[in-house]
Amino acid sequence: MGLFDKLRAELIDIIEWVDDSRHTLAWRFPRYHNEIKNGAQLIVRPGQMAVFVHRGELADAFGPGHYELKTDNLPILSTLMGWKYGFNSPFRAEVYFVSTRQITELKWGTPNPIMLRDPDFGPLRLRAFGTYSMRAEDPKALLRELVGTDSSVEADEISELMRSIIISSLADLLGESKVAALDLAANYREFSEQLRQTVLERVDDEYGLDIPQLDIVNISLPEEVEKALDTRSSMGVIGDMNAFQQFQMGKAMTAAAENPSGGGAAEGMGLGMGFAMANRMVQAPGMAPGGAAAPPPLPATVWHVAVNGQSQGPFNDQQLAQAAQSGQITPATQVWTPALGNWTPAGQVPQLAGLFGPPSPPPPPPPAS
Repeated sequence: MGLFDKLRAELIDIIEWVDDSRHTLAWRFPRYHNEIKNGAQLIVRPGQMAVFVHRGELADAFGPGHYELKTDNLPILSTLMGWKYGFNSPFRAEVYFVSTRQITELKWGTPNPIMLRDPDFGPLRLRAFGTYSMRAEDPKALLRELVGTDSSVEADEISELMRSIIISSLADLLGESKVAALDLAANYREFSEQLRQTVLERVDDEYGLDIPQLDIVNISLPEEVEKALDTRSSMGVIGDMNAFQQFQMGKAMTAAAENPSGGGAAEGMGLGMGFAMANRMVQAPGMAPGGAAAPPPLPATVWHVAVNGQSQGPFNDQQLAQAAQSGQITPATQVWTPALGNWTPAGQVPQLAGLFGPPSPPPPPPPAS
């Protein structure tokens, strides 16, 4: 290599940044110890700005375009380097390219819950997450506060800073709004814009960043609170719990009756549910099943019923009457009460015989003597 070729290799004549990434905020042109020659070409592409730095001091900035570097378009650098009458020799300076286009698909979230006082539930822990985009608004402020002497700065390198600012601003916003946790979802759009403005106030002047978009995707309650709310909502949908239980028992009785293969076990289950339904119906205060006023209760008697060789009960008189009307017990069903002493068919118990229709006529009287 000849002397002139060597000198030519040590001089920089084209300065440009071909950015093939989507998350680089700033990049320093790799000048190393080479010098920039007089009349060198500076190429700044759309979505970029170029800033010259001389011995740690920020100098001239260039927007998108094609420039020939001369004294007249480097006024600040000329002053710093003492070029009173222009320059003809190469010079040394650092050139930083800053991306001014939006960097999108950035995410934020709460690593720890935000503790708030909710008007409905009292002290409550909330988690939130969302997305945002940012871009460099003031390249000199960005270089001064965040880049320093780094050769490049990626968006991920300041994600922790951005996340802490967003979460701090969100905590202030939710605390001041005093909106109930159940109403937060209806205010996501309004809260997102308020949060963006608050974050922008903190990063614009200090770091030279703009936040074109910031969205709250979700604000969630603790899992146990969500389960409690689901239970509460289910109860509200059900409405009358007594009517719902009677409906469920009726469905179960129908299913048991339609399953003849269940045998004695199905019959026992149906009888038990029949008694339970009867018990629910007679517990309605002051009302009989037909809607009329209930008659005075019969004297309380404790009954046990034999089903498939097993004793079920105790049941009261009203429950046995309802079971007899629904066909759950028959005159042949064995019943027991302390007054009887032994298991006896229900049709032979005077107190229960009336449940199965009119009594049998008495036998003819003996012939007259």
